[in-house]
Amino acid sequence: METNSDRLEFPHWFSKSQATHDVARGIMQYGPIARTPLAQIFNLSQGALSRITSDLIYDGVIEELPAGTAQTGTLPAGAAVHDMGGRRGRPQTALRIRENEHVFLGVNIHDGAITVSEVNTMCRPIGAELTEDITDRSPDAIVAQIARMVRAATAPDAPAPTAIGLSLGGHVEDDRFVTFAPFLYWDYAVDLGALVQHATGVPTKVFNDLDSILLYECWFGDAIGIPRFAVITMGAGVGYSLSDQGDPIDNPDKSYGLAGHVLIDPEGPRCSSGHVGCSQCLTSDSIAEEYSGIIGRVTTFEEFAHDLNINRPQARRLGERTCFRLGVLVATVSNLAMPTQVLISGESSFIAKKNREFIRKGIDAYRHSQAAPVSFTIPEFSWRLWSDAAAARAIAAFIS
Repeated sequence: METNSDRLEFPHWFSKSQATHDVARGIMQYGPIARTPLAQIFNLSQGALSRITSDLIYDGVIEELPAGTAQTGTLPAGAAVHDMGGRRGRPQTALRIRENEHVFLGVNIHDGAITVSEVNTMCRPIGAELTEDITDRSPDAIVAQIARMVRAATAPDAPAPTAIGLSLGGHVEDDRFVTFAPFLYWDYAVDLGALVQHATGVPTKVFNDLDSILLYECWFGDAIGIPRFAVITMGAGVGYSLSDQGDPIDNPDKSYGLAGHVLIDPEGPRCSSGHVGCSQCLTSDSIAEEYSGIIGRVTTFEEFAHDLNINRPQARRLGERTCFRLGVLVATVSNLAMPTQVLISGESSFIAKKNREFIRKGIDAYRHSQAAPVSFTIPEFSWRLWSDAAAARAIAAFIS
């Protein structure tokens, strides 16, 4: 699909040994962190670690905090960092990434809209995000809209963007080519990375949105140091992604929504593919259709959400049933993939926040009584998080 003549150049912060890149990533994930625990995490001698960190300081990648500054980062789960107390010498100093040396733009294309945001190298927000409805789903129109929004979202007093990370729900190859994007009605190859890069003048990589959320949580969010972590999303579609040691598990078929038709309720509604009770019943369209049947007239998902918010009995019971089904899906993922923690997100995840106990009932119904409890979290949903997560993928590529 790609030739040498059209290969896109993407910047890298530095070019050193793999160990040096690993240490830089470790400081990004676990910092501020002192040299001793850092050396123990990566099984490096103090001398080797000192040489690596000296190079990173010289290259302007990391900086040393004042002596005696406490380590405040999150260490990997189960890390056995041994106390080196008793050694004479200067106090341990903590290391951290020089986070304001570069800025990155995140772009997320979701159902009916585009969100653009700007972050620093530690993926901390800069300014407010910008969201616009999509009026034309053709590739040329989408690229033109992104280019205009990127110009509007770039802070005037910030450095020029180092790179753009763009995410969407669909299948992406080589961090560039979109071959399937159902919400845009694309079922053909679009060189979106090149189109956006040429339109904005900023190096661009394109990613699946679920993998982006997964990496964001593992590098900058609540899953730092968690060995195996899963994300389940509910909204216009149902999504699932899994990480191992901080990186999304890769498979060429994973972005085709394969988790969207897992059986979770034998008595549930029938999906458009003819399956009874598959996980499509967690989508907003399916919930709206089921609610219409309950109240006896055609209604919308927004009306269901309103009725759920005011605690209308019919909406409350459907919300409880939906969360029990979600719990069954969480249990299925936990039984097969065995993640340490599951994150539930998506634009319809507010339903889950209202009915945590029914999620737990669904999980317990399909877990062995002696199996460890499944840990799940439901953060506040925002499209800003999803655009920032796209930027996180660009940051990961920049430092790798």
